[in-house]
Amino acid sequence: MDGFERRKEQKKRNIRKAAFDLFSQYGVQRVSISEIAKKANVSQVTIYNYFGNKSELVKYVVKEYMNDIAKDFEPFLNSDLPFPEKLEKIIFNKKTAGQLMGDKGFFEVVSVQEPDIQEYLEEYARTKALPMMLELVEQGRKEGYVNPDISTDAILYYIQMFRDATSNPDLFRDENQKMLLDLASLFAYGLIGKPLERK
Repeated sequence: MDGFERRKEQKKRNIRKAAFDLFSQYGVQRVSISEIAKKANVSQVTIYNYFGNKSELVKYVVKEYMNDIAKDFEPFLNSDLPFPEKLEKIIFNKKTAGQLMGDKGFFEVVSVQEPDIQEYLEEYARTKALPMMLELVEQGRKEGYVNPDISTDAILYYIQMFRDATSNPDLFRDENQKMLLDLASLFAYGLIGKPLERK
């Protein structure tokens, strides 16, 4: 990558971060391209040259955000840790939990106000998140931690129920942070299972 390309990629990173911060704080509709340009220290023309319009910028920000989350999960999935430790690190990892809760405003605005983004998030869940979860479940089966009598279809349905239940933006308000962790614990361990270890 030559100097021009490096500068271009750095500008795109600056624009992405500025847009993410502003969208999270104020909502997509209330943030203008000029405000993003000012925060990113670039011209509005630069943003339009790179992304075409605000809608495409929003899509880019969401996709990059989701890709970052996937990159955080992959080391755990590919590690040699036993299933229970791997599951706990994935679900209760402080960085992941911090992203989930700290960026709740971002998810709230894009999921409610941007139908294209909602469609992308659903596609992401179907093509990336779900396969990763099934891979983890299969490991749990092989190690004897996941009940072999429970069908994959039932597990998929369970995951979908959990996903539907946690898709309400109100759930990500500050006062519900403990409940989010409790729901994650219920998802992983059921009503009669290992309690969540607070760290």
